[in-house]
Amino acid sequence: MPNEIKGLNEECGLFGIWGHDNAAQLTYDGLHSLQHRGQEGAGIVSNQGGQFHRQRGLGLLGEVFSDPQKMTSLPGHAAIGHVRYATAGNHGIANIQPMYFDYPAEGQFALAHNGNLTNATHLRHELKEKGVQFQATSDSELLGELIQTSSQKDFIEQLKASLNQLRGGFAYLLMTPKMMVAALDPNGFRPLVIGKMNDGAIVICSETCALDQVGATFVRDVEPGEVIIVTDDGMTIDHFTTDTHLSICSMEYIYFARPDSVIRGISVHEARKRMGAAIAKEAPVKADVVIGVPNSSLSAAIGYAQASGIHYDMGMIKNQYVARTFIEPTQAKRVRGVSMKLSVVRSVVAGKDIVLVDDSIVRGTTSGYIVGLLKRAGAKSVHVRIASPVLKFPCYYGIDIQTTKELIGANHSVPEICQMIGADSLAYLSVDGLVKSIGDLNDQPNHGLCTAYFDGKYPTPLYDYQAGFDSEVARLGLYEGANKL
Repeated sequence: MPNEIKGLNEECGLFGIWGHDNAAQLTYDGLHSLQHRGQEGAGIVSNQGGQFHRQRGLGLLGEVFSDPQKMTSLPGHAAIGHVRYATAGNHGIANIQPMYFDYPAEGQFALAHNGNLTNATHLRHELKEKGVQFQATSDSELLGELIQTSSQKDFIEQLKASLNQLRGGFAYLLMTPKMMVAALDPNGFRPLVIGKMNDGAIVICSETCALDQVGATFVRDVEPGEVIIVTDDGMTIDHFTTDTHLSICSMEYIYFARPDSVIRGISVHEARKRMGAAIAKEAPVKADVVIGVPNSSLSAAIGYAQASGIHYDMGMIKNQYVARTFIEPTQAKRVRGVSMKLSVVRSVVAGKDIVLVDDSIVRGTTSGYIVGLLKRAGAKSVHVRIASPVLKFPCYYGIDIQTTKELIGANHSVPEICQMIGADSLAYLSVDGLVKSIGDLNDQPNHGLCTAYFDGKYPTPLYDYQAGFDSEVARLGLYEGANKL
């Protein structure tokens, strides 16, 4: 993605299917539609009559599976797959999922995880004291080790007991020789959906766009605290806890999810259009044309144009064939990557007053580059409108902003940011405007959404991260409105 959320690109994508002769190929197809959730690595484990086969590697899905032999080496009627960008742990092959674990009663089980555990350090220490030897450095391994060391009598009871030891954000797909299992944390921070193929095969994946990709019909969302068990006999719904409080990550609607996905009954594209319309009402400006930063901000830009009555046009285009830049080690290389990815349609912007709609600003450097690009192309003025609130606080549930140091919104006022990026004006959507744009998911005070990155109101204790959070917000004076947990 060319826009500013370079530090938030850790999201992961899950896809699993049970009961289909072409399980691995469908898993590949489903993961392809989830590629936006993770570009660092990919893996698939297939299940052939209880025998597991695995292929995984670093890079994009198409790179990992470029050799056709890899797909033919994944036979079986069931499979789970994962696309990864690191939330925790090193960027290496050992952390590419799905992971394998030995299970005395049945042989093996495989596991794939999306999210971030807030008590991982504590759990890792406890497991090390029990003599556990870790195979990787990410927190995704912890559930597997907890299951292996559990004293419960069978796999599901071991899984439920282990899930109750976890804190933070997690969506899991597991596979044993006899079943596929999904589980979602008590707050439902990450989306997870269930679908069904025409032949009866069950699909569980991160977004509905992956169901559409493989021709599956949406059945239901996985609810917080649920354990979904799929076998040859069908699907069973169980729970590891009923103490739940829906707090789905608002960044799923703002940025992460694909616009053609539907999350908990709400179209991502329509929600983004409403965000654009809301910022148009909150911060109107006279201009000639509205443009969006491709691709994740286009829905919001359309909404801004419709609400404001200002003409919408394609003022910028994205080169789809440039290599990934978000993992480049230096800011200079990242900016060079953005310059190769984005170009301006001069006939749209030259001599015009522009409204530039983007979904968010993290560091500000890329936003400044884009404003400069538009002005060099002849724009008279550039008014930046962000279709989300100011990012001020870290996220500990699966978005890799665990420090405020790189968050320009935590360190500078909006007028200062406006000056730093060279814009003629700058405005962000209010938190209230964001919540109303997405819509009420339930009647709880938080409306079923997590907005902690904007208002500091975390829906859970922060455990291992609490001390670091306290020192950061105290240093920056951010406690106004933030809850001290």
